[in-house]
Amino acid sequence: MQNIQLYIEGERVDMFKDETVSITDTIQNVKDIGKIFTAFSRTFSLPASKTNNKIFKHYYNFDIVDGFDARIKKDSYIELNSLPFKDGKIKLEGVDLKDNKPHTYRITFFGSTVTLKDLLGDDKLQSLDLTTYDKEYSNTAVRSALTFDPTTNDVIVPLITHTKRLFYDSTSGHAHDDLLSGNLYYETGSGHNHGVLWSDLKYAIRVSKIVEAIATKYGLTFSDDFFNSSNEHYYNLFLWLHRKKGNVENLTGVNQSIVDGWLGTISQPVAATEMVSSTTMRVSGDPTRYLSYSLTFTSTTTDTYKVSLQKDGVEVYNTGSITQGVLIDESDFDIQRGDYTVFIESSTDITFSEIEWDITYRPYGGADENAVYPTGTYNHVSLFEFIISQQIPEMKTIDFLTGIFKTFNLTAYIDKNSGDIIVKTLDDFYSDGGSYDITKYVDNSKSSVNISLPYREINFEHEDTKTFLAANHSQKFGKTWGKESYVGGEKLDGGIYNIKTPFSQLKYERLVNENNNLNTTVQVGYYVDDNQESYFGKPLIFYPIRQSTNTTTISFLTDETTHVQQTIYNIPSNSVYLSRMSGTQNINFYAEVNEYTGLNDFTDTLFEVFYKNYITSVFNPKNRITKVSAYLPMKILLNYSLADRFIIGDHQYKINSITTNFKNGKSEIELLNDL
Repeated sequence: MQNIQLYIEGERVDMFKDETVSITDTIQNVKDIGKIFTAFSRTFSLPASKTNNKIFKHYYNFDIVDGFDARIKKDSYIELNSLPFKDGKIKLEGVDLKDNKPHTYRITFFGSTVTLKDLLGDDKLQSLDLTTYDKEYSNTAVRSALTFDPTTNDVIVPLITHTKRLFYDSTSGHAHDDLLSGNLYYETGSGHNHGVLWSDLKYAIRVSKIVEAIATKYGLTFSDDFFNSSNEHYYNLFLWLHRKKGNVENLTGVNQSIVDGWLGTISQPVAATEMVSSTTMRVSGDPTRYLSYSLTFTSTTTDTYKVSLQKDGVEVYNTGSITQGVLIDESDFDIQRGDYTVFIESSTDITFSEIEWDITYRPYGGADENAVYPTGTYNHVSLFEFIISQQIPEMKTIDFLTGIFKTFNLTAYIDKNSGDIIVKTLDDFYSDGGSYDITKYVDNSKSSVNISLPYREINFEHEDTKTFLAANHSQKFGKTWGKESYVGGEKLDGGIYNIKTPFSQLKYERLVNENNNLNTTVQVGYYVDDNQESYFGKPLIFYPIRQSTNTTTISFLTDETTHVQQTIYNIPSNSVYLSRMSGTQNINFYAEVNEYTGLNDFTDTLFEVFYKNYITSVFNPKNRITKVSAYLPMKILLNYSLADRFIIGDHQYKINSITTNFKNGKSEIELLNDL
């Protein structure tokens, strides 16, 4: 029997002597392949002792002011025989009373990795600080970004249109000059108003920059095992900045600028606030403890403008049309925890001699704190600014991260020493494991060997393949574009398991010259529905590839009557490269015919590279789930990793799950043959 000690926010709690505490560990469970697991416990009880009543602030008494907030998980850690075992969080589930007096507190312990969901909560991608990558949205800026090299630029423009379908026809006689037809053939001279119109294109941002922004906002450190610039399968991936169907628009339809250059930036919070970037003020603390807060704009302008105040990318207050200076304070909005940004909206340039935050906060048991954040002189320049936080797809941050994890079959755990989040593919995770011989600790009086395969089929796909060409593919071939269905080559019993990413995937189109049926070097994306109407859809991930050598010249429309010659441009792709000689990585789960080459040899699919080893071992007829009970010693309990193998007799196993009861010291272990 082990002696277990539980600490909540650094304070040791009292425990019932006979209380059963069981903790389950699992990373990738064969019974639920699509989920990422970590340590968790069954609910257990703590006595309502004097110590515990103090820690939980007599939670049973709801009349107490500033009592224990059971809605929020609290930092916690567990020791075994006074040695560190697991870090995590506890959640207070409730209090049981006897004779109207508190008797037990019911809590659940969660391992560190699962708390990532609590940390990110319901925040959306729009709450991230991506202002470094904001761009002007104009014909010159879009044309320039269409030529940017994606290997060195984090924001580019691809040939993906949101409304107009593009084609290529060099037939003479101006057959396609009418009505901005979308013909990319470039003809010299005036009057040829065909080509790709600049406003039918949108920017895209490198996925890794979004992951970095998540880490920065929430104070996380992801390891570079997978998240690194040499990993082309990941690093070359971009997210199309498509917030709404059709044309790009400012949220209010008026040119905006985000206020930046706040002075007085500090590293530690004062008045429970801090400037975490040149554009963003983070509010923490208890919202009820703010005595006053104001945002003052000083200007002598007579031009009309508006101020939009946004929290986590969502507008919480707008002044409406005003001139000269304005004061925004607690009478206009309720301050809450979150990241605040300020926008100026005006069709004219306006100069402010000062914009300033002034905040007073009264902490518990301390003196009032005051923070002042001025900008000095600030100039609003009236341009159509493509503000990425306003144009990024509306998606929860946790859903985006989970989507990346599902795409590449990643797993994550907290490094015990550094506190970093270690992110690896499942194959790499298992390859780093060691082994423990537990033969002499196993209870041989009872064990079982069961079938490991609970499914007859596992499907892998991106959630949204409803755009025109992808939907047409499904109708034509009776198969979802890019979808892999794995059945192990046999007719088996069991259910069907579906793994879906939350992303959209297009089927792209390499254009053929309709005049001579020759291939061009142009490949395009057509982001419309199966009725060829503007489409919203799920967030689109893709690989941009720069065409700059021996390219087909295309026509770029700077307005509805003016076209220019374009010889360099970024085309969208589902494969990292256009030639299999450079690499065959792609983001299909199934090895589809490559849209650019017309060949079926881009074999490094998501399934093949990131899922196949694990899934084929699960489907292997030799595989079993072996269930044993063992009394593991401290040297194993304190040091094992789920990447490790357990050896029993002459056989070696992967750990599917392990549940340890600290009352009797017994571990119930599910093992998979290490095939």
